[in-house]
Amino acid sequence: MTTNGTNGVNGKTVLPKAKDLWSHLSTEALSRRPSPLKTAFKYAIDPRIVSLGGGLPLPAYFPFEEITATAPEPPFTTYNDPETAKDAPMVTVSVGRYNHSDDPGMIPLATAMQYGQSDGCKPLLAWITEHTNTVHHPPYSNWACLMTVGNTQGLDAALRLLTTRGDTILAEEYTFSSAMETANAQGVKPVPVKVDLEGILPAELEEQLEGWVGPLPKFLYTIPTGQNPTGGTLSSERRKAVYDVLSKYDILIVEDEPYYFLQMDEYVPGVSANKLPPPPTLEQDPEKHTKFLSKLITSYLSLDVDGRVLRLDSFSKVMAPGTRLGWIVAQEPFIERLTRQNEVSIQTPAGFSQAIVYSLLSKWGQGGYLDWLVELRKEYTHRRNVCLDGLHEFFTEKGLSEIVTWLTPTAGMFFWLQFNARKHPLYGKLTPLQLETRIYEAAIEHGVLFIPGSWFRADQEPVDESIVPADDEPVNIFFRGTFATVPQPKLVEGLRLFSEVIAKEFLG
Repeated sequence: MTTNGTNGVNGKTVLPKAKDLWSHLSTEALSRRPSPLKTAFKYAIDPRIVSLGGGLPLPAYFPFEEITATAPEPPFTTYNDPETAKDAPMVTVSVGRYNHSDDPGMIPLATAMQYGQSDGCKPLLAWITEHTNTVHHPPYSNWACLMTVGNTQGLDAALRLLTTRGDTILAEEYTFSSAMETANAQGVKPVPVKVDLEGILPAELEEQLEGWVGPLPKFLYTIPTGQNPTGGTLSSERRKAVYDVLSKYDILIVEDEPYYFLQMDEYVPGVSANKLPPPPTLEQDPEKHTKFLSKLITSYLSLDVDGRVLRLDSFSKVMAPGTRLGWIVAQEPFIERLTRQNEVSIQTPAGFSQAIVYSLLSKWGQGGYLDWLVELRKEYTHRRNVCLDGLHEFFTEKGLSEIVTWLTPTAGMFFWLQFNARKHPLYGKLTPLQLETRIYEAAIEHGVLFIPGSWFRADQEPVDESIVPADDEPVNIFFRGTFATVPQPKLVEGLRLFSEVIAKEFLG
């Protein structure tokens, strides 16, 4: 962890405040005022005051007396083993209409179902803040969290906070297409940053900004861990270099990290995928959590001595997308502006989700949640290994090694296949985009779906395919696959089917 703190009372580190970056806020963000009704809300929930001012329905009229959910119990000894999952120890969480003195780890339905605080229910927000501090240790003092309904809405909020129509942002050359559509709808132009299969190239970024003409980009949008679509993970060294470049040019960073905890162990070809992940070792290894956290790659938030990072985090990939619960971590002035935005947009994430997720997290505790993340790491490592073994079997061993290459994913849910378009017998008669479409449609007809790489280009301006590449210039087309969506036999079957399509297309 990077810090620039000073020794305070009793030798404890006193962290500095973030830089004043108020000038980065958009016209829209600067014009927001507190909602008058929301300012009165603190009195409406004060038990000393008879509130006749707020339009809050009486909780007695909510048609929900209790919500109960069953979930696995830490340390998840058998939960992820298909053979013994039915015997896994379970914990039941119940959320009642009103609070119970014997169950303080609960947001009662009378609160959860009501119009709530725009930064999120306080107990869950406090839990998330403690979790963020445990994992990332932001190196400045005045940071805070705000609840979202997932990272896509979080990005929409960040764009409204920091950009005005006509502005530009930076993004990886290939990135999450929905994020780019979010920017496009707001009149913000994404400008691609050169990458390799690991991620952003700091030297290329420096050169790009050094020669920039016109107003600088407002921020870099990046998915640095298990990148979507490439599956690449940027090293800690490169992250520090990228951060330093952006700090030099006073550009902010929106760090979109839904896959951060899906980091994986090393891949050993032909060995790792033949066995299920080992069972939990909490009792045998008391340092389990410390070791797990130490293996996680350094986040931009952990490097953020300036307070220029807005981190988008989520339960979507580690619990379930349908929870629609996420959060933004940023310096407090930014969080205050985002709270004003929430007040007149989402108001607050769904009370059902907040109540159920908080009740489960309270039962698990911070340590139990880390246990869950440790087991997810094992499961995703195993699925990744099955996928890579299949790629080797169906592509490399069938004479396609000069046609297709890939990077071993070290995090996330995706793998990125790079095809040498020059090897296709119709290259020259068909453009690379036409070849990509041909392969995509042939795969669907053969019963398997892969997503064309061009769909993920940060810059969606039409490609000028009248420009003929030099003879020594590589011409590649890409496809994104995932090893997370289907059961293991279906995953292997899908790889086999796609390899048959590629063999027919390239080898005849």
